[in-house]
Amino acid sequence: MHYGFPAVVPVRQRKEHQRPSRPPHPAPPPPKSRGVPGEANQSIEGRQPKPESDLGSLDVLGDVPPPATSVDMCFYDGFKLNSGAVVSGGDGVILYGGEAFRWRPWVARDGAALRLLNSKGQWDTANEAFQMFEGLWPRPDMLIIGTGRQIRPVAPDLRKYISSLGIRVDVVDTRNAASQYNMMATERGELEVAAALIPMGWQEGVGAK
Repeated sequence: MHYGFPAVVPVRQRKEHQRPSRPPHPAPPPPKSRGVPGEANQSIEGRQPKPESDLGSLDVLGDVPPPATSVDMCFYDGFKLNSGAVVSGGDGVILYGGEAFRWRPWVARDGAALRLLNSKGQWDTANEAFQMFEGLWPRPDMLIIGTGRQIRPVAPDLRKYISSLGIRVDVVDTRNAASQYNMMATERGELEVAAALIPMGWQEGVGAK
């Protein structure tokens, strides 16, 4: 699937012998073993007191496989998905409907400058960075934007544009955005939620290479 905009390119399966150029960004132990990006998804069973009630440990989604586009690892310059696909080289990624797209939102604003923020420190890409959602139906109910290592507010005009598509916006840092997407895509389905993430190592004017 390709919508013709240069900032969005489909992600292809990466060969197994290729590896990302930077090690994964360290992440704190996840509250659950399923669907949380980090260095590895390891069970934390035995590290916490056993609940007195069996209902406290009931996980109705325990047998539900995570989506193929769930994020397994957040790297300095990209991501590794549950499908085995790797996005690297400083590219971001859009996840929706079981598909992943390399994402370069700075191209929509000024590709040469590698900038995403306005003078007020707000995330202020051109609307074209999210133009692919105009051609989608159904559209996701929620778009989770991961703004790198730090949370950056979305500029009012950009938020208004995304809202005009009938999509709600949640903005968090990239690591937590990936975790939130994994959980919501598993619980609600991949057509209900989308994610737009830039790498943890992104720096204004430099990128994440």
